[in-house]
Amino acid sequence: MTRESVLTRKSLSIIKTKPVRLPKPLEQLSKEELERKQCISKVMTFVLKYLSSRFIDCKFEWMLPVIFSKSTDPLWPDSGVSLEKRIEVEIYGNTVRPTLSMIVHKMVACSLIHPKLFTFSPNVRIERIARKESGLHTYEFTQLDFECRNATSREIRTFVEDTLCGLMLSLKKSARQELIFLKRYNALDVPKEPFKIYTRREAEDKYGKNWETTLRMEIDDPVWITDIPREFYDFEDFKTGQWDNYDLFLPGYGEALSGSRREWEYIKIVEKMERDIVDKDNYKVFLKLAKERRISPSAGAGLGIERLVSLIVGAKHIGETQPFPKIPGVVYDL
Repeated sequence: MTRESVLTRKSLSIIKTKPVRLPKPLEQLSKEELERKQCISKVMTFVLKYLSSRFIDCKFEWMLPVIFSKSTDPLWPDSGVSLEKRIEVEIYGNTVRPTLSMIVHKMVACSLIHPKLFTFSPNVRIERIARKESGLHTYEFTQLDFECRNATSREIRTFVEDTLCGLMLSLKKSARQELIFLKRYNALDVPKEPFKIYTRREAEDKYGKNWETTLRMEIDDPVWITDIPREFYDFEDFKTGQWDNYDLFLPGYGEALSGSRREWEYIKIVEKMERDIVDKDNYKVFLKLAKERRISPSAGAGLGIERLVSLIVGAKHIGETQPFPKIPGVVYDL
């Protein structure tokens, strides 16, 4: 590891343990700041181009995102979720919600029409204002959501590892000037495969009660965390109590990908919804399909684009990767 790499990681560590300066609106940026913003934009464009090409080359079908729906991710009982409120609006006499994640739509589409799919999905999560200066949160962000019929968790993790390593290697070649300008060329390493894997319990034993914060500050490469109690759609073995799911943590920026093998059996899904007090009326079509055995086994994940690009460009706040930052507790004019 080079001296520049060590210093950059150290500076990121300091940034992520203290409140950071909030990104300024686009119209308030200086000439130098605009130049940096333009450079980040070019890196963002390269990342989106690489990822979309990679998925298409691997026979994934590109699905357009869903913005409003009766059915969206309940984000419950995930203990890591911190929402200020849940938005509901009325359209044509029906109550709908903005997308928290496209998990339900992914599972249905993967079962019925797309054996392998991906989409760039806008997510709206009104985070608590306390997360404003964390540097890690925005209340609007984009996920690269994807799903594969009959896939295993190991297959998904391997695909993600290959994709991210290929992205980093390609960036070093094709975005060299931008990375040099951002002082990230020498600091950006291609991770070693396979990535380390810890169960949630192993992570807590190794890094303590606040393992999520400690882990992201101490790792130098991406790390998988598995067996995390979560929402009804993540596969849970009722006999062992183990969950077949996985989150990917990035150095300095924490969890950037969340995924799992999915539940598809109607009886299990209903039992988990009732256990977790999830309103089944919000998932009528999904439950009907499951009851008719039209939901297929699948696995997939959602990758946060802003957090991934933040790691690449060394952003102090992930809002720096957005042209119009969406910071918890802050509403700019544009």
